[in-house]
Amino acid sequence: MTYEDARTTLKTCGQEHALRHWAALNEMQREALLDQIATLDPALVAELSQSLGAGDETGTSHPDIEPADVVRLAQQPATRADARARGEQALRDGKVGVILVAGGQGTRLGFDGPKGAYPLGPITNMTLFDIHARKILALERLYQTNIPFYVMTSQTNDAATRAFFTEHDGFGLAPENVRFFIQGMLPAFDADGKIVLDAPDHLFLSPDGHGGTLSALAKTGNLDDMKQRGLSTLFYFQVDNALVQVADPEFIGRHLAADADMSLKVCAKRDPEEGLGMVVKKDGGLAVVEYTELTREQKYATRPDGELKFLFGSVAIHVFSREFLAREADAGLPFHRAFKKVPFCDEHGRTVTPEQPNAYKFEKFIFDALPDARNALLLEFARGQEFSPLKNAAGADSAEAARRDMMSKWAGWLEQAGIPVPRDARNTPVHKLEIDPCYAVSAEELKAKLPAGFRVDGDLHLR
Repeated sequence: MTYEDARTTLKTCGQEHALRHWAALNEMQREALLDQIATLDPALVAELSQSLGAGDETGTSHPDIEPADVVRLAQQPATRADARARGEQALRDGKVGVILVAGGQGTRLGFDGPKGAYPLGPITNMTLFDIHARKILALERLYQTNIPFYVMTSQTNDAATRAFFTEHDGFGLAPENVRFFIQGMLPAFDADGKIVLDAPDHLFLSPDGHGGTLSALAKTGNLDDMKQRGLSTLFYFQVDNALVQVADPEFIGRHLAADADMSLKVCAKRDPEEGLGMVVKKDGGLAVVEYTELTREQKYATRPDGELKFLFGSVAIHVFSREFLAREADAGLPFHRAFKKVPFCDEHGRTVTPEQPNAYKFEKFIFDALPDARNALLLEFARGQEFSPLKNAAGADSAEAARRDMMSKWAGWLEQAGIPVPRDARNTPVHKLEIDPCYAVSAEELKAKLPAGFRVDGDLHLR
């Protein structure tokens, strides 16, 4: 892109100010700025800028919503084996792929690198990428199949993520089955609808949200790759959840039996204020409503038995049909905006870090595809078995909490196999436990492998 090309692009969307420091830039800085401008979609920039005159979204409310219908496994024990068998067959037939959203950095954890490279194994320090990849490898071995692995990165961590996989030989996965793709980036806008520069030669850009997965899959040719491989079903999850049961056969089987476009695993909230999006009936269909959009009355409303009325939240564990992903990529998901603190470049070319929110960021959410699904399945799961997100440096949803949850899950597997596990007064295993996914991906597989007389009398690493 030349300077004149950039001027033309920016003029079409009213953003000529992005070149205001041009005269002060050196050749390398000019080239970097032109490269950024070349990535902009002028029509989209104009649309987002103009949308800021449509009012503030913080007042969104949903007075007419009702809880969605959820399949509760405890009430359907007779159907579980059939569902699992159907999912296992889909895996054997090579019809299943896995999508991982892994564009985040470990900054909030005090970790310099992609969040997926964070060491989490209680004994081995196995990283999140390793944990997830070995779950896929275990399924490939168990079902004698190939499971293509689509890893969505960001501009910030793409190179580091690819290098990390290379350094670790892809964690045992075949290189041709691991495909990296970069999610889109969007500019931030000030209150006047102008793109924010955070340096004289640099536009402030941020990832377009997990909903950007669909457009990124399409633009990078990965939807076509899925079709060429004969995939019909895609399991989707986010990198920070170490407990996720990747490509869970029963979940896949129920999705297929329901002929669903989109399926969600949902879990009960810990308390009325937990920040999970609620899956609800809305306008004659299904939708996910952000917890911030619920009134206090809705959050605390209960049923006659005392259970929360709006109990089940989405945790970004989904199964999609490939055809539905393709349709939604073409249709596009809506944008959500949030007023945030964004570094900006002042008229003198100095970067300013604001103390108050000053600009709007835009992103898309994957769950906004739900209203478009012809059929959808909502499946309850047990939090302790499948959900322990790594988000904070300490306290709830921290590495310490995730390791504790992992060990508690494995302790439960051992106890199901008839192996006593010493626990302390808080019911936490006394000894460190770690089970490599390639040793066992389920309590049933673990039980079948343990020798007679097996005991837990110290730290235990099964691999």
